[in-house]
Amino acid sequence: MDKKSTVIIDEKTPLLVLAGPMFLELFLNTMVNNVDTVMLSHYDEFAVGAVGNANTIMFMMNILFNVIATATSVVVAQYLGAKRYDKMNMIYTLAVTVNLVIGVVLSGAFCAANPFIMDFLHVSSEMRPYSMIYIYIVGGGGFLMAVFNVMLQILRCNGHPKIGMWITLAINVVNIIGNYLFLYGPLSYLHMGVAGVAISTVVARTVAVVAVFIFFFVRRIGKISPRYLNPFPKKLLSKMIKIGLPTAGENLTYNLYQTTLLSFVNAMGNDAVSARAYCNTLIAFAIIFSNACAMSTQIITGHLVGAGKTEEAYKRVFKTLRTSMPITIALVITNAVFCRFTLQIFTDNQNIIALGQMIMLVDILIEIGRCLNMTFVSSLKAAGAYIFPLLMGILCNWGLGLTTGYIAGVVLGFGVAGIFVGTAADECIRGLIVMYYWYKKKWVGKSVVDKRNKIDIEEEPSPN
Repeated sequence: MDKKSTVIIDEKTPLLVLAGPMFLELFLNTMVNNVDTVMLSHYDEFAVGAVGNANTIMFMMNILFNVIATATSVVVAQYLGAKRYDKMNMIYTLAVTVNLVIGVVLSGAFCAANPFIMDFLHVSSEMRPYSMIYIYIVGGGGFLMAVFNVMLQILRCNGHPKIGMWITLAINVVNIIGNYLFLYGPLSYLHMGVAGVAISTVVARTVAVVAVFIFFFVRRIGKISPRYLNPFPKKLLSKMIKIGLPTAGENLTYNLYQTTLLSFVNAMGNDAVSARAYCNTLIAFAIIFSNACAMSTQIITGHLVGAGKTEEAYKRVFKTLRTSMPITIALVITNAVFCRFTLQIFTDNQNIIALGQMIMLVDILIEIGRCLNMTFVSSLKAAGAYIFPLLMGILCNWGLGLTTGYIAGVVLGFGVAGIFVGTAADECIRGLIVMYYWYKKKWVGKSVVDKRNKIDIEEEPSPN
């Protein structure tokens, strides 16, 4: 790899150098989904809830893709921090190849399981056809996101967060144009509706994958070639799976827990489903800054831990929290205050708006806890402590969040707002636990790179 293509990341790296572009990237990425919601809300209200259901499943698929993508982020950051440039091409090639295979297999599996997924979620008869066609099209092209996720992690860890921002901007443009063509423009005569929106999404993701590979090779960040997998690096793959599986398991258990809560909401009627979908659209904007800060700190932490700078990593995470928490609280309170007006962007149904107002009040507590979780869990993963977040996720999601949500929402009759109360309990308690774990430095000594900056994996063949 070309060392000049890699930006040096250490304890002196300003947070906003990485977080700024990532914030804009996440903002634009949120816009992709929200553009679909806004444009569909004026086309067919049932379509909005249907796509919301489908996106829950798409998110689950994305979690599985992140088994290798997350491990790639940890391994690449620590190896770059330890200046082990000789292993990078092997890591890049292995990550892209494995995630492509996983992507193709899972895309087919989710499409085959589509009818069973609809039954599990109790999707209404009005929304079911929309949800199914969206999953068939977007889920069938899910392997694109598998490859894109890995490449984006590679670029970020090499100090190139801006490329994600520019690519996401391009995705937005392609997606908006495609949605317009199918819903209101020259292709509207086809009456494809949700199918047209799904096609626009797949086309936009194809553009993103092509763009990220072009940047990788033009900037000479590294090389991706089958020769780096001969002999096949079984030990490296095993190490990456051991890192990625607990991380994906944590995210998967959270998504399954949220999917179970969604099945409760679906049983409450279409207004509750739509209110949840609209509120999640607004909530997404409230968390992107703290999420960007957490992702940036994860990269910095990985570099510092790889370089053996434990104390600098410890302090850097708390410094991030002092920046992200106040801004997150300000954003979520603003969301709650103005939601009566912002919800009218999507609907004039007063029952949906009333439900949404209750949800947004509860969300203030959810986002405080979520900010803690994102910051400390991301840093724990970067330091190599990936088992503890999984255990806490399983315990708090199902033992606390699901139980509280069911009691408040179903048993006590608070409806969809009660379901969100369960999520608030989960996020806040779990956030305090992982913060204490970081504070006590239980993560020290779990680095992927050992004290000699080496790891027992196969040697990379020379590119001759």
